[in-house]
Amino acid sequence: MTQHIKEHSDKKTAALIAGSIGVVFGDIGTSPLYALKEIFREHLILDSINILGVLSLIFWSLMLVVAIKYAIIIMRANNKGEGGVMALTALASMATKNSPNKKNLIIMMGILGATLFYGDSVITPAISVLSAVEGLQVIAPKLEHYVIPITLSVLAGLFIIQSHGTGKVGKIFAPVMVIWFLTLATLGVLQIVQQPQVLMAINPYYAIHLLSELGVKGFLIMGSVVLVMTGAEALYADMGHFGLKPIRYAWFGFVFPALLCNYFGQGALLLQHPEAIENPFYLLAPSWMLYPMLVLSTFATVIASQAVISGAFSITKQAIQLGYCPRMDVTHTSDSEIGQIYVPTVNWMLMFFVFILVISFESSSNLASAYGIAVTGTMMIDTILSFIVIHALWHWNPIVSYSFLSMFLLVDSIFLSSNSLKILSGGWLPLVVGAVLFLLMTTWIKGRATLAEAIDEKKVTFEELESKIATHELVTVKGTAIYLARNLHGIPQVLLHNLEHNHVVHEKIVVLTIVTTDEPYIDNEDHQIKIRTFGNHNQFCRLKLYFGFKENPDVRYALSLAVKKGLDIDMNSVSFFVGNEHITFKRRSKMPVWRRGIFLFLFHNASSSINFFRIPVEKVIELGVRVEL
Repeated sequence: MTQHIKEHSDKKTAALIAGSIGVVFGDIGTSPLYALKEIFREHLILDSINILGVLSLIFWSLMLVVAIKYAIIIMRANNKGEGGVMALTALASMATKNSPNKKNLIIMMGILGATLFYGDSVITPAISVLSAVEGLQVIAPKLEHYVIPITLSVLAGLFIIQSHGTGKVGKIFAPVMVIWFLTLATLGVLQIVQQPQVLMAINPYYAIHLLSELGVKGFLIMGSVVLVMTGAEALYADMGHFGLKPIRYAWFGFVFPALLCNYFGQGALLLQHPEAIENPFYLLAPSWMLYPMLVLSTFATVIASQAVISGAFSITKQAIQLGYCPRMDVTHTSDSEIGQIYVPTVNWMLMFFVFILVISFESSSNLASAYGIAVTGTMMIDTILSFIVIHALWHWNPIVSYSFLSMFLLVDSIFLSSNSLKILSGGWLPLVVGAVLFLLMTTWIKGRATLAEAIDEKKVTFEELESKIATHELVTVKGTAIYLARNLHGIPQVLLHNLEHNHVVHEKIVVLTIVTTDEPYIDNEDHQIKIRTFGNHNQFCRLKLYFGFKENPDVRYALSLAVKKGLDIDMNSVSFFVGNEHITFKRRSKMPVWRRGIFLFLFHNASSSINFFRIPVEKVIELGVRVEL
């Protein structure tokens, strides 16, 4: 029996490892297509010392940042198994529960990291697919003018299929990426065997020597070295889908060695044929293999792009749940996989910006000048938030925790500052995307907080409601009225509005508030539902439903659980009253003048709470409520 359980566990782990290879490592796995070529574009002489120095920089960047920082340390900072900048922000904010100002600062950092991720999400599909299709320039130079149309066609197909779900297509991700990494390793090893001296680049002396000899030029090179690490955050962000161990096993046992073999193989090729710098990736392959490599590379880059797009959908959903951005339509494309979602607004916005990038920059080399600053910014934020978790929540030895902070903050600062030199040549683009999204998200947070304060000022307690009902001539009708409330305390305005204008009160009144927690999932049903009754014969009830930020709020299902826990209502005779707020601003509102129009636009274009919380539409009554902020 024990042996059978162990075999089942081993098979499950193997499946998760294969799945992670197909999803997690697409971005970092396609970097060999363009990274080494871009590093040597910085006018480096192609001699053995420089080649070994560059390979040493690549090796130690992957080792320090991806292997040690992310795979070994940051992945431990998971929020009930969930990773990514939003999960890390929620975890770090737990350390500052008693300090609202510090908590707000952490939330702002997390939002900044998320918006930079969107900036990266715009560039990754463009540079990945474009670099793969550029293989035509090596294989058939006469077809060079077809590179842009083919790239746009591939990307259009990718974005169009999102609405149909990626479950079926996703089944081929793992086999394709396994073949991809095996091909990377094989082509690299064939060259390393001919020039085994490239393995000396593992010695950090070559990296240090190169940087010291080049001086300022070495600083510029670091802006291109970061290309080998793009996608590092995916190890952490996708941890909730595959688990910590499978991702680590896949990285250290398969992906990392394959990448090193290919980079070192490209270096070995350049030692023999410096002219191969034109496209060292494709020139690694024998001539008969070029067309299959073009097809395989295109598939691999599409998979890499899919992972980034799915990541954008996932982070958007988390931001909505945590209240950091307006509600949007979120479609679940799979009945079995909770992570399979589609966000139309995000999909078409990404497609628009990706197309603009491909048409404007025209080549992967030009796009590389815009790539890196968003990635390194997110990496720095991950370092700071991880330090807060390590120091304040885990209570690591101060020497160890501050050593982690200082070491990786130094590394991140070098990469970020070197990439900042790209701002004028294209790096401004992801920064503009990030800045616009940061403005929108912070305006939404500020507006929601101001709205909550305005509603709270007019708060009426259940006791006050009882006395109002006693002194007013109201008609009592059968059934239960459930009123949705934003705040955790008091009576919502929509309830008072209904009493004052319709002069009707139901036999049972339930005030329902939906709360999103800092945890990804609520494991215990007892913690998901809180019921408190008031008044004679328990006429009034305050019901709070708690959901994790990775869960799908389902009011209908949660109410059925509440009934089992003792909530005395008949689901067949329930009416939901939802307030449709009409917002105006006072002359001296707390909301800055320049933010007011932005907030109103976001507020009026947010998707309906009825659909988002899965409230039965046929039982909903909407009432207009005027709120002055």
